[in-house]
Amino acid sequence: MVKKIEHIGIAVKRLAEAIPVYEKLLQTKCYKTEEVTSENVCTAFFQIGDTKIELLESTTEDGVIAKFIEKKGEGLHHIAFEVDNINEQIHHASPDFHVLQEKPKAGADNKQICFLHPKDTHGVLVEFCQEQ
Repeated sequence: MVKKIEHIGIAVKRLAEAIPVYEKLLQTKCYKTEEVTSENVCTAFFQIGDTKIELLESTTEDGVIAKFIEKKGEGLHHIAFEVDNINEQIHHASPDFHVLQEKPKAGADNKQICFLHPKDTHGVLVEFCQEQ
C-alpha cells in the first residue's frame, strides 16, 4: 500500500550550483549528500515537512541522469512513493505497469527502490521505496 509521497527527484547538472539555490528557495539546509554508485548519481536531500526533495547529479557522462538532462533539460525527474512492502507493491503493479526492476535494489537514503516506466503513468517516472 502506498503511504505517502516520500520524495520528489529533480535532475540537475551540478549539485554545487543547485544546492545553494534550493537552500535559499526552501529556507532550509541540505541535510545529506550521498553517492549511489549503482545508479551513477550523487544526491542531495532536503526535508520539507514529511516530504523530501532529492537533487540528482550524474557521476558519468552516459548515466541515466545525464541522458535525461541531455534529452529534457534539468527539472522534475521522478516522484517517489513510500510503500509498506515493496515486494508486494511490485507484484501488485506488474500486471498493469512496466516495472523496470523485477526485484527492489538499493537506493539513496537507506531505501530499497524500484521504478515504473513513465509510458504507463502518463509521462511520470514513478518510484516505489521502502526503508531498508
